[in-house]
Amino acid sequence: MPRHSLFAHSLFAATLLLLPIAGCQKQSPATKTAYQEKTFPVKGRIVGTDATHVTLDHEAVPGFMEAMTMPYKLKDPSIVSELHPGDRITARIIVQEDAAGFRSPELDNIVVIAQARPDYKPAVQYHVPQVGDSVPDFRLLNQSNRTIHLSQFKGKVLVATFIYTRCPLADYCPRMSHNFAEIDKNLFTDPALYADTHLLSISFDPAYDTPSVLRSYGGAYTGNYNKETFSHWDFSVPPEKELAEMTKFFGVGVTPGDDKTLNHSLSTVVIGKDGKIAAWYPTNDWSTSEVVAAIKKAAAAS
Repeated sequence: MPRHSLFAHSLFAATLLLLPIAGCQKQSPATKTAYQEKTFPVKGRIVGTDATHVTLDHEAVPGFMEAMTMPYKLKDPSIVSELHPGDRITARIIVQEDAAGFRSPELDNIVVIAQARPDYKPAVQYHVPQVGDSVPDFRLLNQSNRTIHLSQFKGKVLVATFIYTRCPLADYCPRMSHNFAEIDKNLFTDPALYADTHLLSISFDPAYDTPSVLRSYGGAYTGNYNKETFSHWDFSVPPEKELAEMTKFFGVGVTPGDDKTLNHSLSTVVIGKDGKIAAWYPTNDWSTSEVVAAIKKAAAAS
């Protein structure tokens, strides 16, 4: 089972101004422009590092820019020891947008998905999910205060994603939950497929995401609120002692952020009826139709 280095940490860059117009000039309070924050997932290869920067050769970022190579300044220079030329990473680009375009890109949530230096051993070794991997029988506590096990879903196609209820980033946990709500409604239109599947949202914030919090959060996303039965979609959290093993297996990097937030990578997985991974999505750039197609394929293969 292949294993690679996986590192998630908050990194910030302010070295590039995409549109060199009035943003470089000092504005008076009366003329300040209101910016809207947007985020984009990015994949790429590190081509160089120095004491305070990494240079990233990244793929095209739909809606933001074409493929290019650019430097990013590290907010915490000590992180450079975790990054090496040749490492392949996923990350999140945060930009400010106004009527003139995008400004001040920043890199956040860096995850090393392929390691260039085989002699380098990070403090935490993360598993990179592969199609065909058998999923361990992790246990969780769900919104009904009941212990559930992943093995109990064998015989069904299980679709799981990782979130935490306080996530402030619209393109991260809220987007995953909205997507799952859409998937749930799509599957409901096919009674046979609906009966053959189950959805599972897994929190990595056990200190805050108690069963009652998860019940309220889940009911809001299904649209049934306190009438939700959770018969097809569970919201759950692993015990604190087992959290690290579960996030490592599914490639979820989590580190403390500012104001009690959590910096984290993403992971959405389709698990076949045999308990093996059928598809894995490590970013937020997947569509619901893409995942539904993978679910149907996994259901038909059993």
